[in-house]
Amino acid sequence: MDILLENLALLDWKQVVMWLIGGVLIYLAIKKEMEPTLLLPMGFGAILVNLPRSGAIEVLETLFNAGIDNELFPLLLFIGIGAMIDFGPILSNPKLMIFGAAAQFGIFFTLCVASLFFDLKDAASIAVIGAADGPTSIVVANALKSDYLGAIMVAAYSYMALVPIIQPPVIKLLTTKKERQIKMAYVQKDVTKTTRILFPIIITVIAGLVAPSSVALVGFLMFGNLIRECGVLNSLSETAQKVLANIITIFLGITIAFRMQAEQFLAVDTLLIMGLGLIAFIFDTAGGVLFAKLINVFSKKKINPMIGAAGISAFPMSGRVVHKLGLEADPQNFLLMHSMGVNVSGQIASVIAGGLILSMFG
Repeated sequence: MDILLENLALLDWKQVVMWLIGGVLIYLAIKKEMEPTLLLPMGFGAILVNLPRSGAIEVLETLFNAGIDNELFPLLLFIGIGAMIDFGPILSNPKLMIFGAAAQFGIFFTLCVASLFFDLKDAASIAVIGAADGPTSIVVANALKSDYLGAIMVAAYSYMALVPIIQPPVIKLLTTKKERQIKMAYVQKDVTKTTRILFPIIITVIAGLVAPSSVALVGFLMFGNLIRECGVLNSLSETAQKVLANIITIFLGITIAFRMQAEQFLAVDTLLIMGLGLIAFIFDTAGGVLFAKLINVFSKKKINPMIGAAGISAFPMSGRVVHKLGLEADPQNFLLMHSMGVNVSGQIASVIAGGLILSMFG
């Protein structure tokens, strides 16, 4: 009883607030099924580390130092992500890759805004939230030694989960119903096995020459894809897609909570970072849509501007959002293959953008 009273005496209102935040994350994971593999461990971890004299803090600190501080967990997760991705849609229609690049506009816009409030390295780390890519955000923020790694990680993964809520209003605001009804014929083109094998190798070499700091990020992603496409490592590909990705995601999600301790997390700067992260997501979406609309001005064959919004790295959520909006505008408007192709290109572009940020500010 004495121990209980002592712990209650040590309980701070900020810790209770973190319990509520953890509860909201768990609710979104279970009830709304928003990225449950990440939000549920993050939410439960937030509760773990905010109990008075919590014995979990030392354990999570060990995991943090072993898996996030040295960037091991994010890079291993990239192998699993790469093994999941089918680059067939963009290999059959390479023009889709330009939309992935256009949808990174929010990163550089947010960098300019964030630099008004934070020093350049922290501003650059915050801007990468707009990549809609949790592992890239972790690697960049960690490499730049940002003081706000916890808030950046939470913002990046939370907004990834909220893509189905954030993107539709922005897309609808920037497009007319007539534009959303534009149909795009999909022609299935055969992509040779040689092309599929060479693609991850070539992309890695190009990324290394353009942005050397991106080699680890791009290389691990493309290595995972090479395992998938080589045809002789099917068991390893399946392991990377399922077992490896799931295990790393569990450890990553709960380890992030080490930086969600109340005294560090509940600060004005954290709220500002969450706001800037939201701005980055909104402007990434807007940049992709507006770029597609610009192309339509000069193109005889119109494209549906919504596919530009799928250029963020939140795969496959963003591609599905665009497809769903297409069906809402016209039940016969099937944009899935186009939007997924752009979504895949966004995965590559976000990693390269993270590498460019590292090259500029590292």
